[in-house]
Amino acid sequence: MMLIQSIHFTFAPEDADRVVEIFKELRTRSLAEAGVVSFEVARSKDKPHVFALWEVYRDEAALRAHMETEHFGRLVIGAIRPLAKQRLGETVFPLD
Repeated sequence: MMLIQSIHFTFAPEDADRVVEIFKELRTRSLAEAGVVSFEVARSKDKPHVFALWEVYRDEAALRAHMETEHFGRLVIGAIRPLAKQRLGETVFPLD
């Protein structure tokens, strides 16, 4: 069953431009994974220090595999999360 990660990150305004390149690399590398169906990153127009991710995975195994990649550890655990002031995330499932 497909699953979706919906995540909002808020950063300090002075870190917002810095994370753009990190998110771009994360998106590129994540889209190359076999179990990733879609991986979108967006930035708020009104609050440019707020970003939204919409990640679609083939199944739970694909999400687990994503979280075990080198790029997830380096970019998310090592860079994005330490810089984030707030992270709000939900794992959701498509309606039948």
